[in-house]
Amino acid sequence: MREVAVIGGSRYFGKRLIDRLMAAGDRVTVINRGSSAPPAGAIHLIADRNDENSLENALGSRTFDVVIDQVCYTPRQAEIARRVFAGRTRRYVMTSTVEVYEYEDSAALVREDAVDPRTVAVDLELPWGDPEFLDAHYGEGKRQAEAVFTADPAFPYVAVRVAHVLGGADDFTGRLDHYTDRIRTGEAIAVPAVNHPATYIHVEEIADFLAWTAGADFTGPVNAASHGVLTTEELCEAVAVHVPEGKTVFQSVEVGEASPFSFARSYGMDNARATQLGFAFGEARQWLPQAVAETLGKDN
Repeated sequence: MREVAVIGGSRYFGKRLIDRLMAAGDRVTVINRGSSAPPAGAIHLIADRNDENSLENALGSRTFDVVIDQVCYTPRQAEIARRVFAGRTRRYVMTSTVEVYEYEDSAALVREDAVDPRTVAVDLELPWGDPEFLDAHYGEGKRQAEAVFTADPAFPYVAVRVAHVLGGADDFTGRLDHYTDRIRTGEAIAVPAVNHPATYIHVEEIADFLAWTAGADFTGPVNAASHGVLTTEELCEAVAVHVPEGKTVFQSVEVGEASPFSFARSYGMDNARATQLGFAFGEARQWLPQAVAETLGKDN
């Protein structure tokens, strides 16, 4: 039986991840601030991961085979986690994001080495505690968090760079609802003048991937994305199936005003590393109709 800790994991693919770990026979410890209880059978530790003493006190003498950090957004959080879990775990898996590639303007699918966290400058003095600043610098926060973990060669970390996630009735983002509302009313959908495709992953698939990563032995960054890219037009076509009375209208606008899942630059990730390591991804175009049906609460 493995000892696995999950920091966060109270919603969306985090919940599914915990279910998979427990189904596999792992003893799972969920660490959060107490806002939500974990599934029955999981150990629950209440701590503020932003407070080093709080985290240390909650953990006591516990050690883990794997820690999966679902809610590390800043280098400050990474610094605390690295200090607290050094010597406590044989493997530390951080959920990162495709947004770390926000400055990599390439039409080709981007590989992990496009952003080497060993070369990323870390600035702990930036206002990471300001929600507006953090929201506006989401990719930078994740980049710098990765840099903190990789700065210690003895710390066995993995950064799972997650593609845009779709699917599930519990998708809390409202991004597909944005398209549903506009298609239903015929209101224009704002997109950049040159609208690039992106890679995506189904909510069940990313839970599978994280559970698989927990049991693997590789380290460093790894891209997690289904095969194939999807365009905004393809997403809208899948939504429009469920809004037959609607009309899809696109309008070119400035980048800052664009709709979700429309991009002025490419957000396509190369998943070759994970594939070579042994994970079998699905095809985005195959699961897209079901993902949209799930989120919109439709039968497909």
